[in-house]
Amino acid sequence: MALVLDVVRSEWEDGYRRFRDLSRDRVAQDRLSLQLEVVTDELRKRIGQTFTLEDLANTYQSADEWVRAAVSERAPIPGWPRTLAIVQDAAFHLYQRGAVDYTP
Repeated sequence: MALVLDVVRSEWEDGYRRFRDLSRDRVAQDRLSLQLEVVTDELRKRIGQTFTLEDLANTYQSADEWVRAAVSERAPIPGWPRTLAIVQDAAFHLYQRGAVDYTP
């Protein structure tokens, strides 16, 4: 599982970097922040406040479906499908910091 976590965490970090890059544009920043808030809220509901990195990685495996559903319902801003994967990875990257076994 350690190798899987390394790969997944690398994906999350890359998504977060791309999220920050896109957020340099003021309009994009507002839109991306709204999507990030929706995905983070959904993560909170699905995994709770006490979790491990392995729990988070397991939740990530099925995230494509529920992230798409949540964003399309609560934050369907123009062009949202193009940034969905970036927002998803950024949300997981930020949320991992709350894991009981998190280390930078």
